This record gives sequence, structure tokens and C-alpha cells, in this order.
Amino acid sequence: MITITKASIQSWDRFYRANFINSLSGFKSVCLIGTKSNDGIPNLAIFSNIVHLGADPAMIGFINRPKAAAPDTIRNIEETGVYTMNHIHPGIIEQAHQTSAKYDASVNEFEAVGLDMLWREDCIAPFVKDSHIQYQLSLSEIIPIPSNGTFLVTGYIESVYLEKDDREADGFLPLEKYQSITSLGIDGYYLAERVMRLAYARP
Repeated sequence: MITITKASIQSWDRFYRANFINSLSGFKSVCLIGTKSNDGIPNLAIFSNIVHLGADPAMIGFINRPKAAAPDTIRNIEETGVYTMNHIHPGIIEQAHQTSAKYDASVNEFEAVGLDMLWREDCIAPFVKDSHIQYQLSLSEIIPIPSNGTFLVTGYIESVYLEKDDREADGFLPLEKYQSITSLGIDGYYLAERVMRLAYARP
């Protein structure tokens, strides 16, 4: 087994270090987050630091990078309090990845990368039409993380839209049947395969 010290990590080229540390944390959920500015401009961006926060109330969180690096999504959420999350499947990976480019705030990323918007009457933020699993959220909190300038954005799930109903009897949602991808590092995308489900663990 090899040993890599903190000092060694700090000595690496920043891109090498970013790739290594981003991979070290393991496979992550990845979604396209759709928002709209107060000026009416749709925005779409890929995020891979998404986490389940609780089921009652149903809440999801994600990490937003420092505002200087990724200002548009968090600003739109602050302004409107509404956003969507959209699962990515193999057919839209390249377009989804392209949303990580630093487009100007005046650019509609849906149009820039070639993805269609889907609007619903009860939601002011756009969904990704081609996504197999979509859900709408309302802002709960934006929590600063001072140590590195990032933010934990938490939201309540308002509605969920499934392309097909593959829910199992106990509510489990088998994402592999929707071809939802997962990510590793900054630019690696994978299809997941279930190994097993186990009974609730008790002492």
C-alpha cells in the first residue's frame, strides 16, 4: 500500500490535485440544475455534489462553488427561491458536461448546449425535457462554508416527475432502470449496476 501525505498533495500541480481529490471522495450523484433569473434568462448547470438531507420533510442539498467561480445558479436561486434537478442519462452526457463551461449570465445554456426546456405551470424554473427523472425544489437555506468559500444550498422537494413508474413495492427507486448516470472526479461519467439490496440492519 502506498502512502500519500498532505505535504505531497499540496506539492502537486493544481489540476492533478483536483482530479485526485475529486476522485477520492467516490462516485457521486450528478444532476442538471435548472433556474431562471429575475430578468427571465434560463440557466442550466451540472452539479455533482448532491446529497439527500432527509425524507420528512423531503430535502435535497448541493454544494455550490465560490460565487466568483459559479455565480449564476446560486444567484437565481437566491432571487426566485425555485429550481429544478434533472437526472442525466447516456444520451445527453456531452450536452450536460458542456454546461460546466463559464457562459456569460446573459446566455441561455439550454440553447448553447442543445437541450430542450420543459416548462410546467406551477414552476417558474425550467426542466430538462429529455431527462428521465426531474424534480422541483424550493429554497430552504443557503449555508456558507467559510473555510473554502463554498455554499451548502438546501431545498424542499415540491414535485417529482418520472418518465415511467419503476418504483419497487417499498418505494425504492431503481435508478439503473432510468439509466441515471453517476460521476467520478471532474469529468468521468458512469452507469451504475445494482449489486444487492439487504434487509434493514438490527443489532
